[in-house]
Amino acid sequence: MNLPLFISRRISKPDENTFSSTIHKVAVVSIALGLAVMILAFFILLGFKNTIIGKIYSFNGHLVISKYTLGQSYNEDPVSLNYPFIQNYEKYEFIAHIQEFGHKAGLIKTEEEVDGVIFKGVGESFSLKHFAGNLKYGEFIDFKEDGYSTDVILSQKISKRLKLDTGDQFIIHFIQDPPRSRRLDVVGIYETGMEDFDDKIIIGDIGMVRRLNNWADSLAGGFEVFIKDVDKIDEAYEKLYDIASYDLFIQKVSDKYIQIFDWLHLINNNVTIFLTLILFVASFNMVSIVLILIMERTQMIGLLKAMGADNSLIRKIFLYQGMRLILKGLVLGNVAGLSLSFIQYRFKVITLDQDSYYMSFVPIEWDWPVVILLNILIFTVVSVIMVFPVNAISRMNPIKSIRFD
Repeated sequence: MNLPLFISRRISKPDENTFSSTIHKVAVVSIALGLAVMILAFFILLGFKNTIIGKIYSFNGHLVISKYTLGQSYNEDPVSLNYPFIQNYEKYEFIAHIQEFGHKAGLIKTEEEVDGVIFKGVGESFSLKHFAGNLKYGEFIDFKEDGYSTDVILSQKISKRLKLDTGDQFIIHFIQDPPRSRRLDVVGIYETGMEDFDDKIIIGDIGMVRRLNNWADSLAGGFEVFIKDVDKIDEAYEKLYDIASYDLFIQKVSDKYIQIFDWLHLINNNVTIFLTLILFVASFNMVSIVLILIMERTQMIGLLKAMGADNSLIRKIFLYQGMRLILKGLVLGNVAGLSLSFIQYRFKVITLDQDSYYMSFVPIEWDWPVVILLNILIFTVVSVIMVFPVNAISRMNPIKSIRFD
């Protein structure tokens, strides 16, 4: 029989409404609260990161290929579609998809408003799988076999500013020499929550950009590359750089929108600091609680020593007792943290200002390995810290302990 464990079990069930009972509840609640908060913090952090990064990548791909240029204009120099790595990208194991695009600056004129926009032309290679989550309602562009489609998709912001909706028509004046105008049909409304996209970009047929720029069908403004493993984007960038022509400029989208990715990195650091503080508070609470439990059981410690029990056996009693409290706290913390996460995930109770946070509600991203690691981390750290207060047992005198009141 494991004597320390047996004694620990007997003294771990104090009577209700006693000081010991209160101390036990404080210990369990402190551990549970810390774990629940950390589960929520990590799920929300992952939700923020994946939602924002997903919006950026869905609109731009992971890598962007264009011609080298010294200007900052949206009107690109054309790139040929006939490069071998573009025509046969399936041969490269790291590339999932490549799609062409072309930009053109213009002014939209309606009966009441005039607004400057960027027309982003896309072709039949455009990945609806990646973009589908941004399309609020309506349809995507119906590409024509001959000529080009006049269908366009507006952002929710541009739609509200210009008072346009699906089924409406408007005239766009393209800024070039000489200026040209086209009448376009609104077939869909998209929303990403990202100002860089929603404030100025409308999506249409790249065939129109080619016609306006007098480009052949084998030319485009650039290419968006989706890779299979985003975690290996640096490796994919190096491989693509090696196989691409010397006159092509390859850019990681994370570098193009570096301010947003830096902001996400800062949030990452904040959560790390938060985790450290939670662990410190939980450890400090358990040290205080174990010391109180030792003081409350001083007479029992004196009797055990007088009966021949060594310090190691008595220390194990309180270590087992502390671990039982930690485990109870972890169970309660998991239930609370996962329940709150599910409520937010399912019902979106907590909302956000989309203009400030790029999304309309607090996102939740489930990650079970994180939950397991948090449980292991809290249990390990707090259990190790408990070794220090139980060492006070070795300095307790049996006679004085028995007389302690």
